[in-house]
Amino acid sequence: MNTDPTLTRIGQGVELHHHRGEREAARELFAQIWDDIGGEQGDPLHVCVLAHSMADVQDDVHEELMWDLRALAAVGLITDERVAQAGVPLSVAGLYPSLHLNLSECYRKLGDLGRAREHLQQARAQIGALGDDEYGRLIKSGLERLTEQVGDAT
Repeated sequence: MNTDPTLTRIGQGVELHHHRGEREAARELFAQIWDDIGGEQGDPLHVCVLAHSMADVQDDVHEELMWDLRALAAVGLITDERVAQAGVPLSVAGLYPSLHLNLSECYRKLGDLGRAREHLQQARAQIGALGDDEYGRLIKSGLERLTEQVGDAT
C-alpha cells in the first residue's frame, strides 16, 4: 500500500503510540524523522503527516497546537499527484477534515471556543472528501463528539 519510506517510518511511530502506548518512543522517532527530512523545509507531504502525528504524542496542548498548525500550513503545498505517488489512499482534500478536527480540539482544550468552532465548521465543510470507510467514520464521529462539546456556531 504505502511505498514511501519516510511515510513507512512515520507509520512505525504511529504504531508505537496507538497500538503499544509508547508515546515517548514515538515522540523520539518522530523527532529523528523531523531532523532527517529537514524540518519544515522537507517534502510538504512528509511535513504534514509527520507534524500531524507528532501533535498526537505531545503532553502540552500548546506544543500539540504548534505541530497541528505546521501540518495545516504544509497541506496547502501538497498535490494530489504527490499523494498518489506516495501510495496514500486519500486525496489532499481528504487530509483537511482531520487537521481541522485536531485544531478544533486543541482550541477547545485551551478554552478558545470561537476558534474551536471555526475549525469545526471547516472540518464539516470538507467532510465530503472522505469516504464511508473506517477512516471516514472515525473522523465523522470525532466531529460529532466535538460538536457536542463546543456547541454549534451555525
